[in-house]
Amino acid sequence: MATVDIPSHVQILPKSLELTKIFQRYQLEYTWRLNSMEKYKPFSFITRSSLLHALADSSGTLSINDIDSLMHAYDSLSIFPDVEPGLKAITSDPSIEAYVFSNGTPSMVSTSVNSSPQLSPFSSVFKGLITIDPIKTFKPHPRVYQYFAESVGKSTSEKDMSSVWLVSGNPFDVVGARATGMQAAWVDRSGKGWTDNLGDVIDGGEGRLRPTIVVNGVEDAVLRIGEWVKKNEK
Repeated sequence: MATVDIPSHVQILPKSLELTKIFQRYQLEYTWRLNSMEKYKPFSFITRSSLLHALADSSGTLSINDIDSLMHAYDSLSIFPDVEPGLKAITSDPSIEAYVFSNGTPSMVSTSVNSSPQLSPFSSVFKGLITIDPIKTFKPHPRVYQYFAESVGKSTSEKDMSSVWLVSGNPFDVVGARATGMQAAWVDRSGKGWTDNLGDVIDGGEGRLRPTIVVNGVEDAVLRIGEWVKKNEK
């Protein structure tokens, strides 16, 4: 639901968006590589290391102060335009229990939510901030989604897992959640449609690991999930 903006005074590349994409790609790649090696480092460490990797690949340079400035950007995350109306929709529906579910450390996530000028006004919307730090395993490992279910008072039975929803714009997260039996709303902000093929490779093209629903934003997700539940959970 959030984005990280490179501070305006930090000049690295003609287009900071290019660096951001490389940086975020390495963030994810590092977590997947650590999972494969059954190793763990806190996400704050991964974030800094992946930034240095992105800089090296881009032949960019930054001072220590500028690197620290970028790391502090996580303390004031901006949000996509569709998030605020989505959070307002959650507030108006007492049947919804919403949680932040993140690869970050508890301190990173708490600071981000409570210090963000755009997100902090809605901090009370969330029933809790759940991170993978206690189990030291990153998404999309199955244990992560099972841990989330247990953290919100569910079991890992098929019935309970299917009653939990993930809302995410990340295909890897959606497929990971679906592989454990969770429902998932994929936020297609680009409007290009679902193109991730890994789920089909796993289940032979049956479509079981594709998003339960595809939405255009968080507000749309709240509405469509409600409709899906009324239709399918009678």
